[in-house]
Amino acid sequence: MRILFVLENFYPNIGGVETLFKSLTERLAAEGHDILVITTRLTPDMPAEENINGVKIRRYPFINRYTFTLFAVFPIMRHIRNYDIIHTTSYNAGLPSYIAAKLFRKKIIITFHEVWGKLWFKLPYMGKIAKRGHHLFEQMLTKFKYDKFVAVSHSTADSLRENGVAEHRIATIYNGLDYKKSAPFDRDELKKNNDQPFVYTYYGRLGISKGLDILLDAAAIIKQKNLNTQLKIIIPTTPKSLFKIILNTIKTLDLEEHIILKHNLSYDQLISELKTSDCVVIPSYSEGFCYVAVESIAFGIPIISSNKKALKEVTSGTYIKIPELSALHLSEAIEKAQKGQWEKTPIKKFRLTETVDNYLSLYKSISVTTRTNIPK
Repeated sequence: MRILFVLENFYPNIGGVETLFKSLTERLAAEGHDILVITTRLTPDMPAEENINGVKIRRYPFINRYTFTLFAVFPIMRHIRNYDIIHTTSYNAGLPSYIAAKLFRKKIIITFHEVWGKLWFKLPYMGKIAKRGHHLFEQMLTKFKYDKFVAVSHSTADSLRENGVAEHRIATIYNGLDYKKSAPFDRDELKKNNDQPFVYTYYGRLGISKGLDILLDAAAIIKQKNLNTQLKIIIPTTPKSLFKIILNTIKTLDLEEHIILKHNLSYDQLISELKTSDCVVIPSYSEGFCYVAVESIAFGIPIISSNKKALKEVTSGTYIKIPELSALHLSEAIEKAQKGQWEKTPIKKFRLTETVDNYLSLYKSISVTTRTNIPK
């Protein structure tokens, strides 16, 4: 097979999705398939062209995700003639990939990470016009006739159906984790003296659906109670506008001394920070899969979960589920965690090898005509 991947972000970007597609493309290349990835050139020192383990990578200097949406169609059309299938993802890569696929009559698969629907209008940190624009863009993508919509959880599959995607176009493939790299920590080594604070940690990307507004309000409640706790927040500094809002909120709520703020960590540095954490907090309004939850569970770190969307499917191990997503309920959950009042269930595993196998089966199930007739 000849498969063209159009991905807004790819290796060396670090993240669960990037790890998934790096593993998938390298597995395909190792089995003799012709694989090309079109992605963003994040910095000038990043090579524009590269071949990693048989995977051809072409990086283009898109300024941001919106210019990717507008202009990625041109490099896609430059390469698409030699490929049979396009595999892309929501959101920003979806539109240019679809346009090119239809122009050149190619099969196209889109992996949908999550569908927010009307939730767009309830999220913080975004104006009304921007919310409406993003909602309309999402609705447009769900109306396109991709050959397959891959939902990364049953929750995401349900959301696709609710937004009008036909059942025969939906395939559910969970994202996967490499459990060799995500072995449990030795928690006995992390025992603390009674005078050391209970550290509850948030880590992951900076997004409007991640519940950071609720987390900071909950931290303010915790601080007022003079509990021996500390919040650790590990986030990137982009988007810059949202990062600035977070910093201003921390200052407004007088939380500077209560919060340890970290960003732009290497993987090893992240692991070191997680090892000194007593739990990980996931206060999301919505999750399509949630690598942070699955990874934390694999490490053996207890989690506090909002229990929204796919978190109901992936949460296991040692956890507390918030009965209602609010600052008060989250603060109460953090107090319960400090007291060790956890729920426990057998750990669910979502293996990367199974994810890759399921994608391979999907590719094979899609009939591909070699050298499709190209319109003049």
